[in-house]
Amino acid sequence: MCNALGIINYDDASAYVAGLQDFRPMPSLSFLGRYRLIDFVLSNMTNSGIKHVQVYVKSKPRSVFEHLGTGRQYGINSKRGKLHLLNGEEPIYSEIYNHDITAFTQNMQFIEEANYPYVVIAPSFMVTKIDYNDVVNAHLESGADITVVYKTIDNAKEAFIGINTLTLDRDKRILKFEKNQGKYKNRHVSLRTYVMRKSLFIDLIRLAQKTSSMYSLSDIIGDNINTLNIIGYSHRGYVACINNIDQYFKANMELICREKAAELFDPKWPFNTRTNDSCPTQYSPLADVKFSTIANGCFIEGEIHNSVLGRGVVVKPGAVIENSIILPGAFIGENARLNYCIVDKHAKIMHMKELIGTPEQLIYVKRRDTL
Repeated sequence: MCNALGIINYDDASAYVAGLQDFRPMPSLSFLGRYRLIDFVLSNMTNSGIKHVQVYVKSKPRSVFEHLGTGRQYGINSKRGKLHLLNGEEPIYSEIYNHDITAFTQNMQFIEEANYPYVVIAPSFMVTKIDYNDVVNAHLESGADITVVYKTIDNAKEAFIGINTLTLDRDKRILKFEKNQGKYKNRHVSLRTYVMRKSLFIDLIRLAQKTSSMYSLSDIIGDNINTLNIIGYSHRGYVACINNIDQYFKANMELICREKAAELFDPKWPFNTRTNDSCPTQYSPLADVKFSTIANGCFIEGEIHNSVLGRGVVVKPGAVIENSIILPGAFIGENARLNYCIVDKHAKIMHMKELIGTPEQLIYVKRRDTL
């Protein structure tokens, strides 16, 4: 069991999925038809034995509260664990002040009262499978002040843009943080996951507050790179960084493939989510579905190729959906043709018969919109 407080942290300016985040925060984004992004990091924590988790929500928290509930579906028992859903307690007069240090400061009471020696801090927009016990054990063995989880990638020109990259010495001590500007192919990229003593975490919060009202946790860690022993922990598993709409689309599409999905999903390490008791998806004799992920509760009478459909989607006869993501409750009318589209929840495609995007120029249909 991991003897640490789990903290699911804010996203920042480097992570914004245009369109979808106009209606809900990053943790609530639908993923692969049946999950929300927060399901992955929260399941990683509870699977690792972390029973006390604080979830910080930057804005529009209602959907996160509804989805997580008491945390029972994640194995958080109220007698032995606790799930705290937290946001800023005071009004934010400018968006520049709406960052993690502000939220931590305003909820310091709950951090101090959590009776754990260590904290594990991770964001919701990194989709991966990781056992935090391994990270905490490596942290203890190294004697580090802070351990930062990173992944070595060979596609840094297209992915993880705006995310910190790490310069390491031979002992994996971090010498420098730099934003990924997409200039180089091979990089060590931070997964924004940190392990440290809770007392040091509180000290860093207070130091950041004194240093600058705009400082985030990653800023204050970077400022103290020469005074603290900050060690990197290499993570070798699958990681999708959902920090823009292109990467959101790419991750959904690539995980349709069973071989790629096997890198993330493991029956021994379940990713839990809020259950839905809708009926199985129904396929009419006219339906033609190939290489797609379809959630339950759908009614399919058209053609679906290389696409992801959320719960309760209706596809009428003659409709053709290719290379697209259709979120729950959407309606695709007769003879509509969609390619490279993201259709938000409860949108209706009725009168517009053709929406053709490209991999470089995706088409986004707003939530509850009618076309």
